[in-house]
Amino acid sequence: MAEGLFVEAEKAKAAGNEFFKQNNYAKALAAYTEAIDLSEGVQDDGLDTLDGTCVKNPSIQIYFGNRAFCHIKMENYGSALIDSTKAIDAKPDFPKGWYRRGSANLALGRPKDALRDFTQLCKWAPNDKDARDKLKQCQKQVKQDCFLKAIESDRTKPLSETVDLQTMDVDGQYDGPVYKSGEITEEFCLKLMEWQKAEKTIPKKYAYAIVLDMVVLLKNVTTLVDIEVPDNEEFTVCGDVHGQYYDLLNIWDINGVPSEKNPYLFNGDFVDRGSFSVEVILMLYAWKLLYPRHVNLSRGNHETRNMNKLYGFEGEVTKKYDEDLYQLFCETFCLLPLCHVINKKIFVVHGGLFSQDNVSLDQIRKVNRECEPPDEGLMTEMLWSDPQPGTGRIPSKRGVGVAFGKDVTENFIKTNDLKMVIRSHEMKEEGYEIEHDGKCVTIFSAPNYCDQMGNKGALIRFDGKTLTPKYRSFAAVPHPNVRAMQYANPMLFGLT
Repeated sequence: MAEGLFVEAEKAKAAGNEFFKQNNYAKALAAYTEAIDLSEGVQDDGLDTLDGTCVKNPSIQIYFGNRAFCHIKMENYGSALIDSTKAIDAKPDFPKGWYRRGSANLALGRPKDALRDFTQLCKWAPNDKDARDKLKQCQKQVKQDCFLKAIESDRTKPLSETVDLQTMDVDGQYDGPVYKSGEITEEFCLKLMEWQKAEKTIPKKYAYAIVLDMVVLLKNVTTLVDIEVPDNEEFTVCGDVHGQYYDLLNIWDINGVPSEKNPYLFNGDFVDRGSFSVEVILMLYAWKLLYPRHVNLSRGNHETRNMNKLYGFEGEVTKKYDEDLYQLFCETFCLLPLCHVINKKIFVVHGGLFSQDNVSLDQIRKVNRECEPPDEGLMTEMLWSDPQPGTGRIPSKRGVGVAFGKDVTENFIKTNDLKMVIRSHEMKEEGYEIEHDGKCVTIFSAPNYCDQMGNKGALIRFDGKTLTPKYRSFAAVPHPNVRAMQYANPMLFGLT
């Protein structure tokens, strides 16, 4: 009996490996789960040998390790921690178990825990060059984090108050769009769209000036922004863009560029993963500066230092410009609103809802957003939580925030006299998904996510009078030959 189940488990693992190679992580996850269930079924039986001793599948740690890798790819870091720990428990000298757990801890912003895992990895694989490299990289990151904290504690003023634009020169041969603080025009925004589309960067002086002006603008924005849409006008909500600049341009091709008559809300995760994050964020900031009331930007979980360090934005900014510009972007991220309410009826937030009932909009208004997200609390839940099909709350597969059910959505809507919740944060095959009896909608605007998922992107348009959502899906468009994740931290993505 055991031998037959082991054979079936190996078949399921092989199927999972094929799905993984095709980047179909959901199906790979299901296949590895089947392999685990088959193996654990044998162990639970305990009567598969002549002497009645329990049988253990010698490959069980591989199944858990592979499933942990799927969870990492799907950003389910909490689940990845659980599975990698099970792999280690099953076989303490299994290197990939330590590798996966170290990677999950890194993704959750726990570099010291990751360092312990990579140290153990090198203990079990002392001759593995890749393992030694990961340990060195992790040690470097821990030291760098300590160094940056020391700099921050010594800095008496934020960088935005000490930068001197007068020391930055513009090449006399430059013939692109010219940014003048306080004098931004639609012509500049349109020229910037085309300039960046041609894979050209604007001078450092202009990039700095745009971000510095955003610091000033965002200091006057509230944590929760109320948006009023007149009865005879429409409003567009977009989800994650994730550095896919050419798909962002396509949104404006099919739905019109921002204007006072064509307002937008981009619901977080502008950067990371896609390798044109600098172009995306500068473009969004330019339109925001031109139309501060008609271009709205929410903070996502990737507008944070921990995510930027891993998923590419920090590396991209320092490659295309310099470290100080990245630090200025971080200042703006800590000033971005956490959520919006449209016509007092539609709550829009990047992640989702809360670990407690009866949270009011007034409570949210009082949240201090001018920081990196803490380990828990309302701010973190707004950035990280996800809906789940059941009721109540369960631990998040991401390891941060909560997974909230239909009754949680209904309580929040009733408490605040709302009509629906719109959130982003998760890839969807059609670019959107309607859940909780139509009261919770996910919108995701990065088609063919990371150049490999094959999904569509989507946007939602509302009319101001009825607030009836109209969904539009769209496919990815070609982009220059620069792969997604080009600037990502190799520690997280060099896994085998």
